[in-house]
Amino acid sequence: MTRFLKHQEILNKCERINQDYEIDPGFFDRIVDDLLNSELDTEEVILEGFQSLLAEVDNEIERMESYSDMKPNCFKGCAFCCYFPIVVSRMEAKIMFRSIEQFSEERKNAIFRHWENYYKDQSGKLEKAFSMDPEDPQTKLAYKQLNLPCPMLDPETQLCMAYEVRPIPCRTYLNYSDPQVCAENHMPKEPFSYEFLYTYYFGAINELIQVLYENGEEIFIDYPMDAWSYDYLPAWVLKWREGTLNEI
Repeated sequence: MTRFLKHQEILNKCERINQDYEIDPGFFDRIVDDLLNSELDTEEVILEGFQSLLAEVDNEIERMESYSDMKPNCFKGCAFCCYFPIVVSRMEAKIMFRSIEQFSEERKNAIFRHWENYYKDQSGKLEKAFSMDPEDPQTKLAYKQLNLPCPMLDPETQLCMAYEVRPIPCRTYLNYSDPQVCAENHMPKEPFSYEFLYTYYFGAINELIQVLYENGEEIFIDYPMDAWSYDYLPAWVLKWREGTLNEI
């Protein structure tokens, strides 16, 4: 019989991480340095950097889990965290959409068809969601209670349709306790968030874009404005579909 960690046990392990574990920013820095010294063209540098830095967040979480002897109990097909508000910068949204455009024709067209239905079926919930202040501490619960799925969630398989480029909030919310707590609660206390890793990831991707910008490279990002403009992911998708993503 599987023994799940209790809430206090998770808190104790996380406290050990906070006190004793040191994050090495060099893992992120080396990705940036290697790409800037590569022979890849500018767009390839941006897209490769985006995916590599996102993947490094996963790697860092695994290192912390190994250090604290924790193993997540999240399972394929569980879409609990796909109903939370996902807030990203315009810069990240643009890179994400450009990455999706590089997917196979079949895969990206499936996403585009899904979005056609998504914005029709979820229009009422989206209107309520977009009216919520992402800075308000009460928003996370109110948004979750809308039962509004992420626009990247496949309603049939309950899997992410853009898994390798999913944003930081999707990667950093993990449950080390009984998975049932997610099924029974909008905001269970047991899951743990590593969202503090956003600082390391964003600092690195921002440095990458900044260097390219200052070197006079032609980039598809309005830097630095795009780096500091934030909104809900469904709002960015809608603007991308309407052709207004570049409007400030």
